[in-house]
Amino acid sequence: MTLFRSFLTEQTDPDGFYRTLAEDSVRQLAAHTPLNGRTIVDVGGGPGYFSDAFRAAGAYYLGVDPDVGELSARGAPGENMVRASGTKLPVRTGSVDICYSSNVLEHVGEPWVMLDEMCRVTKPGGTVFLSFTPWYSPWGGHETAPWHFFGGHYARQRYLRTMGKEPKNKFGESLFPLSVGAAIRWAKTTPLARLRRAYPRYHPSWAMWIARVPGLREIASWNLVLVLEKN
Repeated sequence: MTLFRSFLTEQTDPDGFYRTLAEDSVRQLAAHTPLNGRTIVDVGGGPGYFSDAFRAAGAYYLGVDPDVGELSARGAPGENMVRASGTKLPVRTGSVDICYSSNVLEHVGEPWVMLDEMCRVTKPGGTVFLSFTPWYSPWGGHETAPWHFFGGHYARQRYLRTMGKEPKNKFGESLFPLSVGAAIRWAKTTPLARLRRAYPRYHPSWAMWIARVPGLREIASWNLVLVLEKN
């Protein structure tokens, strides 16, 4: 419930939202792999909240983000942040213990290229952890929800008419439809890594089964986590 409450204040209280999300991200990732002393690349690291949280957990952190506005949202960019694209990471092949990404994949026009890059830079046996908002989930259209169910272009235009400005997440430019089924199919078939777990990020433990039910998982997941082990 804390995550849901924070989630609804992303644009009105970004500082509180991203700090809460970063702390929860450390907790979730630590359940799958040790963090202390490990090297982690965060794809879409933003203004430094994740840098603070992961370094506090003992990780050696590098954040990558292509958006100058995101990098400088708190003023100066956070420590160990670089401007670069998630589809062309400036990192050597097989050089990091963990490659992480939170709520970025739905903003990438070539999501499979980004996923391949995340696998490429990870050491054999290392962990690839990513989460994203599925398009058909209640928040798939982000601030244009729930009108995205009538189409992304319609939702974008309605927001413009209603608010008098473009949404932050522009369908077709910085927001793209990505399904749970497509992401899980990629994870199960990529030769680069082995899928260890797929589950809805914001759900209690008794509701993890939702990710295994086609159709239902698209509208009931809110956010999907994929955890992979690099081959």
